[in-house]
Amino acid sequence: MFIDRAEITIKAGDGGNGITSFIHYKGKVGGGPDGGDGGKGGDVVFVADKHLSNLAEYYYKRKFAAENGEAGGPKQCFGRSGKNMVLGVPCGTIIKDAATGAVIADMFSDGQQKTVLTGGEGGRGNARFANARRHAPHFSQTGEKTVPRKVLLELKTIADVGLVGFPNAGKSTLLSRITRARPKIAGYPFTTLSPNLGVCEYYDHRFLVADIPGLIEGASEGAGLGTEFLRHIERTRMLVHVVDVSGAEGRDPYEDYLKINAELKKYGKGLSSLKQIIVLNKTDMPSAEENVKLFRARLGRKKALEISAISGTGLSALKKEMYEKLSKLPPLMPTEHEEFSYEKPDKLEYEIVKEGDTFTITGTLVEVLKRNVVLNDMHSLAYMHKVLRDRGIIKQLRDMGATDTSTVIIGGEEFEFID
Repeated sequence: MFIDRAEITIKAGDGGNGITSFIHYKGKVGGGPDGGDGGKGGDVVFVADKHLSNLAEYYYKRKFAAENGEAGGPKQCFGRSGKNMVLGVPCGTIIKDAATGAVIADMFSDGQQKTVLTGGEGGRGNARFANARRHAPHFSQTGEKTVPRKVLLELKTIADVGLVGFPNAGKSTLLSRITRARPKIAGYPFTTLSPNLGVCEYYDHRFLVADIPGLIEGASEGAGLGTEFLRHIERTRMLVHVVDVSGAEGRDPYEDYLKINAELKKYGKGLSSLKQIIVLNKTDMPSAEENVKLFRARLGRKKALEISAISGTGLSALKKEMYEKLSKLPPLMPTEHEEFSYEKPDKLEYEIVKEGDTFTITGTLVEVLKRNVVLNDMHSLAYMHKVLRDRGIIKQLRDMGATDTSTVIIGGEEFEFID
C-alpha cells in the first residue's frame, strides 16, 4: 500500500512532578526539605530516512506520544527524563500544522532531524522552595503538561528526472530498462498505482528517475489519479515526456503530448517550466513510422528522441541526453518556506476580568501558579501572594477597585482580596 498523505496526532511527554519530602538528621530540627525535581518530558522528533518509501506506517496508527518524565525522589534525586518519540519519514516529506497548513519542516535530506514538540518541564521539589524565611516548605511543583497537536505529513518524491505521459505509454517499462527498478508492468491502464524510483547510471554518473503514474486529461482537476501524484513532479529537476507513438490505444500521439502539457500548466507550481525531453516510445510497433513523421511535422523545431523500451533501441542516446541536460541544471533544494513552530506561551502572561466585585485572573501565569500552589499549605499560599505582589497584580487589582470585600478567582479557586 502506497500512502503519501497522513494526518496524525502527536504529543510531547508531560514533565514529572517534583515531590515534597523531608530528611531528619542531627542538628536539623524537624528535618530539612529534600524533595527532588521531576524529569523533563520526552520530545517528538521526526527523522528523514532514505530507506523509507512512503507513509504507510501512519495509515493505521494515528496517535504518537513521547514518554512522560518521572517524579522526583527523596534526597533531592531528580526524576528520569522521558524518552523521545522518534518518527521516521521518507526523504521529501513535508510536515505541516493540520489546522493552518503552515509548513513546520521539509525533511529533504537523509538523517535530517526536526524536533516538532518539546517535552514539558519537570516540576520543582520542595527543596527548591526553601529560603531564609521559609525553612520547611510543605509544597512542591507539578510537572508541565503538554498539548496534543495534529500534523499533516505530505510526501513529495525527490528525483532528478520524472517520467510523465499517458497510461500505457511505457513509462514503467522504460524505468525498468534504464534502472534496476522492477515496477509492476501490465497491458492495461493504471497498472502503476504509486511512484516508482530507480537509479540510472551513465558511465560514472548516477541520477534518480521516478515514474509518475496517473496522468490523463483532467488530472489537474481530479480525473484519474492525477491529483494524487502530480505533487510528486514538483520535486523533479526535469521531465522525460513519454509518448506512445504507435497509436495502439486509438489516440492521436501528438494530442496526448499536448494534453499532458496542458495538465502540467493547469496544476501550476512551475511544472510547465521544467525542462523536457520528448521521447517517442514503441517505435517498433506497426504504424509507428507514419505516426513519427506526423508527430515531428506538428512538433516543429523541437527535438524528439525515438526509442523502444521493450527492445532497448535508443536507450543509450536517451541516457546521454538526460545526463547532459541535468549537468546544466541546478541541484535539487528543499522547498522555500516560512518555518512554523509550536512555541510555548509566555509563562508570565495574564489578564484580569472584572465583573461587579469579582475579579478573575486568567492566562499562562495562572497555569504556573496552579502547578506551584497547595491550597491547604500556609507557606504555599504565601508564595502565591508574593508572586502576585511581585508581578504587580495586587496593585493592578487595587487600581481596578478591589477592596477587602472583593473576590478574586484564580484557576477556578476563589480567594478574598488581601492587599
